Amino acid sequence: MKALLRWLGLVVIAVVALQLFFVARIAAMAVVAPESTAFQRSEIWTQLASKGQVRWRQQWMPYTQISDHLKRAVIASEDDSFVNHDGVDWNAIEKAWERNAQAEAQIAKAQARAPDKPVRAPKIRGGSTITQQLAKNLLLSGERTLLRKGQEFVLALLLEQLLSKQRILEIYLNSVEWGDGVFGAEAAAQHYFKKPAARLSPQEAARLAVMLPAPKRFEKTPGSAYLAGRTRTIVARMGSAELP
Repeated sequence: MKALLRWLGLVVIAVVALQLFFVARIAAMAVVAPESTAFQRSEIWTQLASKGQVRWRQQWMPYTQISDHLKRAVIASEDDSFVNHDGVDWNAIEKAWERNAQAEAQIAKAQARAPDKPVRAPKIRGGSTITQQLAKNLLLSGERTLLRKGQEFVLALLLEQLLSKQRILEIYLNSVEWGDGVFGAEAAAQHYFKKPAARLSPQEAARLAVMLPAPKRFEKTPGSAYLAGRTRTIVARMGSAELP
């Protein structure tokens, strides 16, 4: 029994120490820009393993030197209640669960009607906020487990408590992936439009925002009908996007 209690005590100490480490890292980001994220480091190792070399384009730009069009486009596309939630949009998560359940039910019915016919798996919707995405990319692995998701929730709440909304969006826009080895708004603007992020037009900004869920795929299919149609939708929504 003593051994079990000792083991449980060590686990609790380790968990608390990890959370304190995260708190210190996030608090430092209020004044110091992160040199890299966990996701970026993972991408570097992947590139080294597959290509033997690293392709990495990134240039940090202050919040004021990133086009407001891009800020509005990303909020409209990724998290339209960004300025109002506390890091986790519970309503969006509930709606995502409902849509996923409906999609899975439709798949089950289709399989029951034609068991020998292959059925395409439904698209899983996550409902993650910009803050959650930043928490995951900054500090966590890419594995999909309940434990990792729970830690993501905790980190999102910490980010909201320790950083301003403006700082969260600034770090997100400077570190998010926008293509193979392309990270941040400035690198993306230069890569796709040969101009600084401060000078992006509404259409260009919307196009970049639409790429975010699958940047490497859209980088290879710049003329896709989906990309063009979704860009028009985001341009129409940008006027109502509220900036921090």
